[in-house]
Order: sequence, then C-alpha cells, then structure tokens
Amino acid sequence: MMHRPARFALVVLLSSLCRSVPADTPRIGDTVADLRFKDIWYQQRSLADLGSPRATVLVFVNLTCPLVKRSWPKLVRLDEAYGPRGVRIVAIDSAAADEIAELARTGLEHGVGFPLVKDHAAEAAAALGAEFTPQAVVLDEQRRIVYRGRIDDQLRLGGERPAATREDLREALDDILAGRPVAVAETPVDGCRITRPAPTAVAREVTFHEHVAPILAAHCQECHRENGGAPFQLVTYDDVAGQAEAVAEAVAERRMPPWYASRREHFINERGLSADERRVIADWLRSGRAVGDPARSPAPPIAAEGWEIGTPDLITTALTADALPADGFIDYRYVILPHVFLAETWVSGVEIRPSNPGTVHHCNLAFMAVGDPVDDSNFITGRVPGGTAMILDEGMGFRIPANSVLVLQIHYTTTGKPEKNRMSVGLKYPRATVDRELKHVQVTTSRFAIPAGAPFHPVTSSRTLPCDALGVGMFAHMHLRGRDMTFTAHPPEADPETLLVIPNYHYAWQQNYRFTPGTRRFPKGTRIEVTAHFDNSSFNPFNPDPTVAVPYGPQTIHEMMFGFFFYVPEEPPLGLEIDPRNGRVRPAHPAAAAGDRAADAVAGPATPVNP
Repeated sequence: MMHRPARFALVVLLSSLCRSVPADTPRIGDTVADLRFKDIWYQQRSLADLGSPRATVLVFVNLTCPLVKRSWPKLVRLDEAYGPRGVRIVAIDSAAADEIAELARTGLEHGVGFPLVKDHAAEAAAALGAEFTPQAVVLDEQRRIVYRGRIDDQLRLGGERPAATREDLREALDDILAGRPVAVAETPVDGCRITRPAPTAVAREVTFHEHVAPILAAHCQECHRENGGAPFQLVTYDDVAGQAEAVAEAVAERRMPPWYASRREHFINERGLSADERRVIADWLRSGRAVGDPARSPAPPIAAEGWEIGTPDLITTALTADALPADGFIDYRYVILPHVFLAETWVSGVEIRPSNPGTVHHCNLAFMAVGDPVDDSNFITGRVPGGTAMILDEGMGFRIPANSVLVLQIHYTTTGKPEKNRMSVGLKYPRATVDRELKHVQVTTSRFAIPAGAPFHPVTSSRTLPCDALGVGMFAHMHLRGRDMTFTAHPPEADPETLLVIPNYHYAWQQNYRFTPGTRRFPKGTRIEVTAHFDNSSFNPFNPDPTVAVPYGPQTIHEMMFGFFFYVPEEPPLGLEIDPRNGRVRPAHPAAAAGDRAADAVAGPATPVNP
C-alpha cells in the first residue's frame, strides 16, 4: 500500500505535469482543421486528399528514433488489417533534418504502401497535440480527435516486453469501426520528443552579391538563366529577390537543386547544397535581403546558345515544328529525324537541342532501323532539367548501326500561350582511337498490369551482363504512376549490392546517375535486377484515373518500367580509327575505301548539315 505522503507527492507531480500542457493543445473530441503537408513528390497536400475514410490514423515518425524504426512493421500490419475496412494511415515526419527522399527510402525498405508526408514546420504536430515519435492521433469521419497515444505498450526506450499486453491503437480502431466511443482515448507515449523549429537569429551579415550569388552560380544558373530551360532566371538581384520565398522554400525542402536518388549511394553527378549553403540563403531572406557589393559577385552566366559538345560534326533537325497548345496535358510526342546513317557510325558526343527550350521538360533519344515502326527502346541519351549532354571519355564511343535513323520521345509542357518548337540533335565524332564501346542492358518487362487503386504495386525484372564490365551509370524510366526504382547487382560469387535507389521517382525529373569513371567493375554473369513500385491510388497527385487497371503501353496514361544500366566491356581494346569527317571506321583496304566513298555520295555531305 502506498503511504499517504507518497500518494500526496504523486498527486502533486501529476498536477504539475497537467499544468505544463499548453493551453492551446487540442483535446480529445476537438475537431481538426484541414492539415497541410508535403508528399514524397514535394507536392502540397492536405487531409482532403485522403478522401473520406472511416478513420484516419496520423502517426508521427522520424528517421532516427529507435522506437520508430521498430514500429514500421507494426504499422504495415495495421494498414493491411484495417485499410480494407476504411481506415487510412499516414506517416508524418516533423523532424527538420530529415530529407523527403530518405523518408521515402525508409518507407520503401519497410514495404510501406500508405502515404508518407513531411511536416516541415511541425505545424501538423502542433495542431494535433503530438509531442513524441511514434505517437498516433486518430480522427473519426468528422475529423474529431478520438485517440491520441502509443501504438501499443510493448516498446520502451529503456527496454521492451516480449509482446504487447494491450494493443492500444487496434483497440481504438475496433471501437471506432464498431460505432462505440473509444474506451481508452489517450495513452502515454514513450518515444523521442518532437522538436519544433524555433526562430533563429542571424549571426552574420549576409548579402546577395557576396554570399548568395556564388551559390546560385555554382548550383542553379545552369538552368535558371536565359535559354537555360528553367521557368525563370536567378541571375540578377532583382531576379532572386522577386522569387526569394520560393527559392528559400525549395532549398529548405532540398527540392532544389533536383536530385531524386537516395544519398546513401554516391555518384559523380550528385546535386545538392550543403547545410551551410542552405543556411546562407535562409539567413539572407530573414535578414532583409541585403544587396551587398556588386563588384564581389561572380560573372553572370552566358546564355545557353552554343553547343555543350562543341561545334557538332553533324546536325540533324526535325522537318517540321511541333505546334503546342496554351494549356493542358500533352502526351509524349515522337519525332523521327531525317538523317539516315547508311553506314555504321561512331559518336563521342550527342546533344539534344529544342528551338524553344521553355516548352520541353525532357526528351529521350534513340536509334531505330529505317522503315520500322516508331521504337525508342535503343536508348542513346536524354535531355533533362539540370542534366548534361552526352560527352564520352576519350577512347570511348557509341555505335549507331548502319541503316538507322534517330527518334526523339519528347515530353512537352505548356506555357500558358500557344507555342512552337523544332528539335535538333548534334553529333560529335571521335578524334581519338575508340577502344571501348558504350553499351547498355535494358532491364524491363511489359508483362504487368497495375491493379486499380494499388498504392505499392511491385514489378521486377533482371538482365545478366554478358562480359566483364566497367560500370558507367544508370537511368530510370516510368510514367505517371511510377513511385520508386531500385537497381541491385547480383555478382556470381558475391553478395548482392544496392547500386541505386530512386525512392521518390518523378516522371518529370528523369535524371541519369553516373559512377565515378573507372571505379565500378562487374564480373561476367552479374545479374542486374531492377524492382519498381507503382502508385495507382487516389493519393498519387499525378494519377489520371485510379479506378482503372494500368497496362504496359507507350503513352503517359499507360505505364513502362525501364532500368538502363550503361557499361563498357572490359575486353582487349577495339583499336578503331574513326574518320572525323563522318564517324565511320577508317577502312583498312583501298577497295573498302572506294565503297565508303560511294556511300558518302548517296548519304550526302559528312560536314554539319541541317536537312
């Protein structure tokens, strides 16, 4: 039996704890306004996007709390059990340090099919009275708080029980679905406290020209400049001051510069700002956007007018321009370029150039045989925001077979007024001996159909490398329902290795991911496996129709699953001498040279042309 003084002390302690709860903390029975948060594609979302579930479970998580890490399987099982009964689970990350992409990767690793969202300013946590992770808040159909507390009583920071003695969240959901008041509406949570952001003082003088402009020059202006492809420029002070809030938000969310791969694997073309660079931009915004000394600003970027590959040896241009509407969604368009490669041709540089860059979000280039139906499966390179032209290392070349033409797959975006665009491709021929041929395997399948409403539908395929190979890089391609893609190497006599995880794939940001040259070797027989997940649910903000099953198909309303793995064979050097006038292998005998000249006469001049 507890002695009277001890009981008195406990009452005093509990009263003190109760008084420490802020007066504005929402209580059980309160109705919640429509919360806002960002999804894994950085889109602004709200409770309204979840539809009208019978109950909504909002679980607060982060990437470091040990109890959260051990609770993911519990949440997946809850979703499997209660999702079909009209319960919607959402995981909300309110930790300022957690990147959206890494939140998405954590969900991928645990097989999470329910929505993962980011609460950047911890506003949702405050609105729901959440103080810890993993804490669950349950709303009924009227968005009233009917439960707040732990998932169950098994896990503690200082230890655990062999099994839960009470599954509090399940009990609450059973009561709600049965139409009963929740018997135990609030339970204590043992977890990691949610840290809400506090106003921070600016400890240094930050000016545009001295501090902000160098960051923009290094990371942003290759796109955000005249003819750079971005929707607006970020070059002058006025450019940036006029977009200051948008720039600060995109940088704080790590949405810009764009990079959709998890940062646990590293690539030579990885993009992003350091923590200090992000703080500089935030401090500049908070401290009044000072101009500074223009003399200390970096030189303005040159307008994107010249060719990145240098003066092309061949330019081939579409016969006509594409006419584009002022608004609406434009399906992928396919354009066959008019130049015919009558002989095998080797290139060391390839660049795709639209006449109206503001209309083209991205574009893929492939070769196909003359006379065949349009086919973009023989991928060469692509043009994406923030990407670069294909410029191969010395001694490396890409082979275009004889009797081929080039085909473009173009993703257009509208600008608010009618536009026209005409595509060109520039090719550079090797000047040095070609010893290595750039090759790739396409890890793909067309044998799938994504069920209606499925939020996490897996599709897997693999291909085996036919030789010892030196890895060059990877590229992923899906359409509007693509959610993630993972590349895994399975060497013949070694453990599998994760090569690339794109945890929040975005069809509008189809980037390439390049290994540091000469660093990644794969033995013959290595199996390259690609697993993708597709989100055909109503929560996918890009989904045209979640009520229909989606098959493989060529247009955006269909789906594709392509994982491209680029490599060069580690074989004896090819030793190919290439004619820099036409990209063909120099013939070894006079008779062959005569035949080559005859082909030139048919094909036309080998100097830069624009049919």
